[in-house]
Amino acid sequence: MKFYSTQQQSPPVDLKEAVIRGMPADKGLYMPELLPRLPESFFRALPGLSLPEIAWHVSRPFLAAALDDAAIRRVIGESITFETPLVAVGEGVYALELFHGPTLAFKDVGARFMARLMGRLLKSGGPTVHILAATSGDTGSAVAQGFYNVPGIHVTILYPSGKISAVQEQQIATLDKNISSLEVDGTFDDCQRLVKSAFLDEGLRKRLLLSSANSINIGRLLPQTFYYFYAAGQLARRGRPLVFSVPSGNFGNLTAGLIAWRMGLPVSRFVAAVNANATFPAYLQQGTFHPAPSIPTLSNAMDVGNPSNLGRIVDLFKGDVNALRRMVVSRSYSDEATRRAIREIYRHHGYIPDPHGAVGWLGLTDYMRETEGQSIGVFLETAHPAKFGAVVEEETGRRLEIPPRLASFMGRKKTSRPISARYEDFKEYLLSLE
Repeated sequence: MKFYSTQQQSPPVDLKEAVIRGMPADKGLYMPELLPRLPESFFRALPGLSLPEIAWHVSRPFLAAALDDAAIRRVIGESITFETPLVAVGEGVYALELFHGPTLAFKDVGARFMARLMGRLLKSGGPTVHILAATSGDTGSAVAQGFYNVPGIHVTILYPSGKISAVQEQQIATLDKNISSLEVDGTFDDCQRLVKSAFLDEGLRKRLLLSSANSINIGRLLPQTFYYFYAAGQLARRGRPLVFSVPSGNFGNLTAGLIAWRMGLPVSRFVAAVNANATFPAYLQQGTFHPAPSIPTLSNAMDVGNPSNLGRIVDLFKGDVNALRRMVVSRSYSDEATRRAIREIYRHHGYIPDPHGAVGWLGLTDYMRETEGQSIGVFLETAHPAKFGAVVEEETGRRLEIPPRLASFMGRKKTSRPISARYEDFKEYLLSLE
């Protein structure tokens, strides 16, 4: 299978080029030339399939031209090693818990799969691949853990100083060996701008082999489709239309859901639930997109004013905003509403969400109320609540136990390097890695 650029100004490439390079030269994003509709036999079997079995059926059409079946199974076996359980949170409402991986965030699914895939695609003895990843919270730790000690790969994580939680920073900024972290004096949008500028710097790309591990990279996006199919399979016999509410920032998770839909996922609607960074709801209303500076919020992994994956969403709908509106609705919620939701979910259902999951729950329950409960709904719970312990404990009145995997990071020495938001300083750092 070939992968094309959403800008249509770069030639199609194979899987290896799309994953290793990450981003085409024309500033677009790679997309598969074909989104195959999965056979009816797959959907009949879906309720009984495990997540690794789903991963095999869904990923093979995209990987088979580059890897044999044994290699594909090894990638899956080494990366999809934890569950993504559905938990009932009220009548007809479910949380899809995506935080049971090594760093307790949903991005473990995509980052671990991508790391193993890239390791299989690379030839030993070749040039070092320099992975650049901007993070507004959980991407950095998932990418760092996914690629830690992988031969032939060096990872640089950029995160905005003072704008991620202490736990998130400890997970990002305390690793060594092939992982480096930069504490950027700016916002997540600044971090993302630095990464994109590096990819578009032809002189730099002639000297360093650069790649991305954000949802910019199609290799991280495709595995995020797996858990949508898993959730649909678990709810297949409920007999009501299925709605997914996706806490959204850079919109990779929503894009993955839409790709799954094009492959046959039985879903009637997506809710893109956002925080105060409301450029996407405005886009759906107005029909034109206007990026804005990001606004810091409690749900910091969603603090994105110019989401990268909007280009893929527009491409999936061929620029037809009306068609997009028929499939996706979007709601924006304040920090006050998020806090209120954490309290309400815990008080009425005994479930403890993190701030991102609380935003997803708000979007879902508002949608179900407006449609008079005709659907069954799933909101994505994207991070363990202990990663946001201060606010969650304050709103629930319950002390959270820090899982051992998180606690192990807290006593480590911070090794990140402060850097300005100027591209010249970032380029100087990158050239020092030659």
